[in-house]
Amino acid sequence: MQVLLSTTYFGPVQWYQKLHRAELVQIEQWESFQKQTYRNRCEIATTNGIQALTVPIVRDESPLIKDIRISDHGNWRHLHWNAIKSAYGESPFFEYYQDDIRPFFEKRWDYLLDFNEAIREVVCELLDIHPNVTLTANYSPSTLHLSPSTKTDYREAINPKHPAPDPDFTPKPYYQVYANKYGFLPNLSILDLLMNMGPESIFYL
Repeated sequence: MQVLLSTTYFGPVQWYQKLHRAELVQIEQWESFQKQTYRNRCEIATTNGIQALTVPIVRDESPLIKDIRISDHGNWRHLHWNAIKSAYGESPFFEYYQDDIRPFFEKRWDYLLDFNEAIREVVCELLDIHPNVTLTANYSPSTLHLSPSTKTDYREAINPKHPAPDPDFTPKPYYQVYANKYGFLPNLSILDLLMNMGPESIFYL
């Protein structure tokens, strides 16, 4: 199976499931940037419930995702890392993975796509998955299936606000720090799965 995905910032479990199971993955770089999507946000579980972390962007002339620059507004790197530490500091595997994740909040990236790709590469190493990934060479209109017919388009389907039905993804409960308070919270950032399940994460995917 071949899949077409949008770029993501510490994308949800569903996104990494597609990455792991597909024979070939294309990540879209020619689409226009869309607000309030996983392209520049992730969702983590905190003591106060689900928290969205959003990377601020600069609105330049080009709206294409490959040209979107990251803003330094609001000291967001510090805020995001503190939120992740607060959310997962007591999780079973935070101490194990923190040195791999923290550099993303210490180093400055100019472009969102480059930042997301660097995150994806490290997360794939931590998950021990080895997807065959390329960036798109041009833009194809959004449709469920693209030519060839074996390629499935998830660019809009994997969405925090309006997710499309996905018969291939049924969230299965796993251990979460705040499950006693909120119950199981499905399809959060891959950080949630990693910090709670560690090396067993690959079996969940």
